[in-house]
Amino acid sequence: MSKYLGPVCRLCRREGEKLYLKGERCFTPKCAIERREFAPGQHGRTNAGRSDRMSDYARQLRAKQKARRVYGILERQFQRYYGVANRRRGLTGLNLLQALESRLDNVIFRLGYAPNRASARLLVTHGHFMVNDVRSDVPSMLLKAGDVISVRESSRKTTYFKNLGDEAEPRNVPAWLERNLRGLSGRMIRFPERAEIDGNLNEQLIVEYYSR
Repeated sequence: MSKYLGPVCRLCRREGEKLYLKGERCFTPKCAIERREFAPGQHGRTNAGRSDRMSDYARQLRAKQKARRVYGILERQFQRYYGVANRRRGLTGLNLLQALESRLDNVIFRLGYAPNRASARLLVTHGHFMVNDVRSDVPSMLLKAGDVISVRESSRKTTYFKNLGDEAEPRNVPAWLERNLRGLSGRMIRFPERAEIDGNLNEQLIVEYYSR
């Protein structure tokens, strides 16, 4: 399975805003955006402030790239999600965002059981979580309303999960999820509404990009 192995701070700098890919570090002065607001590369400084001159295609591309980077998905898989969203009834853009939000790794991150999506993906890959009492090691698994996520009994003995309750408690949980800190579990109540998904993502531009 291929994945991006480069420095994630470069991705934030390329999009010109914080994507919160490193969790707590993004809220400290060590964040790359705080120290270098320009894009990476030799032309990063000279091209700073030129976003108002971008073509329609460039805006659509940047919107798509931002969504991919926020959820940690490569191009081919992102195209498959768009195809699924396009075949569903309703607004294609909203269907796409709901599919991305319902990924197992994203739900674990939203429940506060991981500091960021990359960590959630690693925890799932190592088999620490169960979906409806069945062990799952597929981060891209799409959950449905009513699905229950829980930490495996054998994994609860590890240092990470012993301290997880205290670390996860201050993290906010969206209304479309239900969390049980004592039982280290959670449940997907429903699909999120648009207002409950990151407002910095522009799904309409993504739809326009793939509709060219």
